[in-house]
Order: sequence, then C-alpha cells, then structure tokens
Amino acid sequence: MRRLAALTALALPLSAQAGSEVLIDFLAIQNSAGLGGILRSEFPAYKGTTLSHDLVPLYMYEGQRVFLHATRVGVKLTEAPREGMDVFLDYRFEGHPINNTPSALRGMQRREPGMDAGAALHYRPRWGALDLEVLRDASNKSRGVEWRLGYNLDLQSGRWHFRPSVVAARRSAALNDYYYGVRPNEALAGRPAYAAGAGTNISYSLYAYYELTQRWRLLAGLTVDDLSDSIRHSPIVADKAQLSGLLGLAYDFGNHKAYTDPYLPLHLKVFAGKATECNFLPVVTLRCGSLRSQDDTRIAGFAVGRPLIEGVNGWPLDFVAYVGLTGHDERGIQANGLQLDAHIKAYYYGLPWNSRVRTRIGMGAGFSLAQRVPLTEVRDQGRRGRDTARFLNYLDPSLDISVGDLLGRPNMRETYLGVGVSHRSGIFGTSTLLGNINGGSNYLVAYIEAKL
Repeated sequence: MRRLAALTALALPLSAQAGSEVLIDFLAIQNSAGLGGILRSEFPAYKGTTLSHDLVPLYMYEGQRVFLHATRVGVKLTEAPREGMDVFLDYRFEGHPINNTPSALRGMQRREPGMDAGAALHYRPRWGALDLEVLRDASNKSRGVEWRLGYNLDLQSGRWHFRPSVVAARRSAALNDYYYGVRPNEALAGRPAYAAGAGTNISYSLYAYYELTQRWRLLAGLTVDDLSDSIRHSPIVADKAQLSGLLGLAYDFGNHKAYTDPYLPLHLKVFAGKATECNFLPVVTLRCGSLRSQDDTRIAGFAVGRPLIEGVNGWPLDFVAYVGLTGHDERGIQANGLQLDAHIKAYYYGLPWNSRVRTRIGMGAGFSLAQRVPLTEVRDQGRRGRDTARFLNYLDPSLDISVGDLLGRPNMRETYLGVGVSHRSGIFGTSTLLGNINGGSNYLVAYIEAKL
C-alpha cells in the first residue's frame, strides 16, 4: 500500500498556492521509481482570468538519500518510521498568466514562477500525518518566505485510495507583494498602487487514486485555496476562493535492488555532437540526419548513471537514472555555457541478434537546466517570434552496440558505442513548469558508455 500511495503524493506539489508535499513519507520507499503525467486545471487568482490548463510531467526517483518528486528534488537528512527531515528545491506555480493576459494585469511587469529552497520536518502518528516546512525564494524573484503546516489522513475502499488534507501557509509580505501587489509605476485608474502584506492561506484538498492494474494508477485531486485578506484585497485579485483540480496517470516500476548492491554499478557516458536543423521526430525515425546548422554549434559532456531496475518483470528492459553536464561551444557568436541534465532512461535489448551482438534501443526523459539559452534555440525561437527558457524538458533517444561483442572481448561486453539525440523542448507550450515554450533544440551526438 505504501508504494501505491506514493504515486498519489506526486500530485501534491502541483497545487497553485499551498504546493506542500505533505505525503513525502509515502514517497520515501527505498529504491522505487515511477513515471507519468498530470493535467492541472485552475482558475487563477487574478481578475479576468479564465480556466487554464497545464501539463506537468511526473518523474519519481527515490534513493536512500536523494529524491525527485515531480517538481521537487531534495536530500533526506534523517529518516525513521515515524519522523524525518529533509532539505529540497521546489518549483513555485505562481505568477502572471503567460498567454491571454487579462486587462487587470496589462502594462504590469510580469511576475514569474520561482524556485524555492526549503527544509521540512515530518511526523507520522497513528492518527494521521503532520508536516512542517519553511521555504525561501532561491531564484531572486520575490525574495519571500513561506511557512507551511499540514495535516492529512489516509482512507481506502477497495481499489480506491483517498487522502484529505489541510495546509496552513504563512506567507511573508515580500512573497505576497511580488505576486499580488501593484507598484506605483504600474498604477492606473481602477488599479491603484497596492502593497500586499503578510498573510495566511488555508488550502483544503482531496486527492485520490484508483488502481487500474498492479502498476498503473489513475490520479485525481481537487483543492480549494482560501486566500488571506492581504491577497484578496489587491485590485488585481478576484475576491473569492481559488479552485484547482488535476487528473493524471502514473506507472510504478516497483522496488529494486539497493543502490549499494555491487551488482548495480555506476554508468559513465562521454559524448560529443553538433546541432542539427532536423526536427526531433524526423531524426528518431531516421528520416533526417543532417549536421548542417546556421552557426555550426557543438556540444560535449558526460553523464553518470545508476541503474534503477534491471530486467523489469523478467523482460530485456532496464531503467537507469542519469545526471549529466553538457558544455556548449557557441563558435564565438555568444558566450559558451553549461547545461545540467537529469533524466530516467529505458533500455530495451530484446532484439533477435542480441546473443551475438547486444544492441540497445534507449529513450530517456527528464529535465534540462541551461546556464544560458543555447544559441540554436535563440536563433530558431527568434525567427518564429517565440520565447526561450533555460529550464526545459529533456529527451535522450539512442541506439548503441556492445564494443565487447564486436571485438570478441567478453570483459568489455558492458561497454557501448552509440549515437543519439540531445533534445530540449517545452512540450509544445503546454507546460508552465517549462515556461510555456513551444520549441527547443536538437543535437546529434556520438558516445561511449561503460559500467564502472
């Protein structure tokens, strides 16, 4: 039951206001992993806004110390059956709408979502669960602070699992004023200057999931946010409770061997490549492989991986979690930059000739954070009149073969030579988490990967 409830907890950071991961203890199942997606719908707090939709990819990675829970990544400092403490980075789903700006916000400087650094204490008595969190803006947006105290209770009926929750969030004046204040130079007739003070929001949520199969979970949730007076009295805010909901689907890969198991060694991958003007689908379907681009930009880097699961359900299928660093050579046109990638990758090696020459087909999915937007994205998005973003979705399709099998060296069978694509994108502008970016970049790469 703990593993099943874990996938429901992935949805919790997606509430626009509370955003509290009050079910983090259910995600703290050693050596578990899951993937999925959630569609969020909400009525933003700002006047004149309509129902908005947002796609959020779900990636769950639960190590002995490190965890990734959709929009939150952190380190567990202590962990016991009934209490625990962790530190984390968490994405904040607040800010002015990117598309269809309402008249109440026109002419104002856009308020953007941020990234919070935080710490949490968790207590799990038999009568429910308590979570205390403190978060501070780490992205230099609001510079605000928020304290959260949450309580939740688990209920079950057959394949249905329910989790009612309440979270009280004490927000600083800096946080409220950034998102809901009106600066003097933004004041207009009907929109006076307004400094939002500190206040307490209360969020009431009901989350549920249904066990479609042993692995597949259908997720749903509904949240009502009762905003503080300091927010509701703002001239740009609709004076009413805020409603949001979600629907999602997630797949639970289950438990696997501990990361300290000597039979699950680290993977080291070294790669280099060039930008291509081919789109992603033509590349992966082998209909386009041109290395020509306007500026001939290039990348090189490395990635370190740790197996999550080997031989899923007895199939020739492995899952590996990677963290990598990529350097961009911008050919002197703009400053070079670095790119941090984190993704989970599936490898299939059940092809008919694998007993002679092992061949793997891989597909990775995760997130990419660039030090600065790569030149190829700046050029391409500029031609289309579209925005750019440093933080985007990351895809890593690949095809490789065993060097040991090719050379007749059994001791090198787990060394692979391959080709692939390093792809950044915003999922067609459907995700606030990815800046509602429609577009991205593709680099064709060659690599060598070995198990250490």
